[in-house]
Amino acid sequence: MIKTLDPTTIPQPELYSILSTAVAPRPICFASTVDAEGNVNLSPYSFFNVFSSNPPVMVFSPTRSGRDNSLKHTHQNVVEVPEVVINVVNHKMAEQMSLSSTAYDKGVNEFVKAGFTEVPSVKVKPPRVGEAPVSFECSVLEVVEIAQTPGAGNLIIAQVDMIHINDEYLTDDVLDTEKLDLVGRMGGNWYIRAIKESLFEIPKPIRTHGIGVDALPKGIRESDVLTGNNLGRLGNLEQLPSSNDIKTIVESEGIQDKSKTELHTLAKQLLEDGGDTLKAMAYLLFGENM
Repeated sequence: MIKTLDPTTIPQPELYSILSTAVAPRPICFASTVDAEGNVNLSPYSFFNVFSSNPPVMVFSPTRSGRDNSLKHTHQNVVEVPEVVINVVNHKMAEQMSLSSTAYDKGVNEFVKAGFTEVPSVKVKPPRVGEAPVSFECSVLEVVEIAQTPGAGNLIIAQVDMIHINDEYLTDDVLDTEKLDLVGRMGGNWYIRAIKESLFEIPKPIRTHGIGVDALPKGIRESDVLTGNNLGRLGNLEQLPSSNDIKTIVESEGIQDKSKTELHTLAKQLLEDGGDTLKAMAYLLFGENM
């Protein structure tokens, strides 16, 4: 059964809960800003992502309060001083980051409240977070107020002018995903941690043209053993193995006497262990020709 909802009929808090739980995990923009008097503000936002690399542009959205329709101090600050530092959040700083989201009065410095280190920026007025693995100094190109209703977003479009990377998170001078140990926002009070055990790789068909799931034999497409993920990996192959390849692989593996179901199970295990996709396809095609 599918529950179908019209968003115009749902109370704003319930709609927010559905959106923020379903559209996740979300990266966290830990934004430091200053107002016209130079008062510093630091606050996290998970309606955020990078949208361009040339020029480098990020967008985040401090939404209006669902309770009293007030604007976030970050929004007010970038209107007064159109600059922001977007700091990346990892697990080491997650609890402090969460503390900084408290609705303190305007003028209260969340760097102090949350125990973070202010580091002067090079090109913009707001300081960066010393504990952040990566920080982006940005100039604000535009602020788009979507509506004036509770929960309405305000898109802050920011161009990256300077990047700061803590070399603790580099391997061979390249940002290392495992070392970064980033956290993402889920629904409610939930977050997710991008540790090694939760990471997986998928070969991207950027410069190749996979044959597609539709090019797989029917017996493979309709397998009771293989999953959609398995089929997607098989469809990423640029070509099917030749008869000679199949024969060589099957004989070297000593699986000539396996049943079709056993061959599908072996192929599935190989695919899910990150093994040779061509070999898995040979298993399956051998089973089709039994």
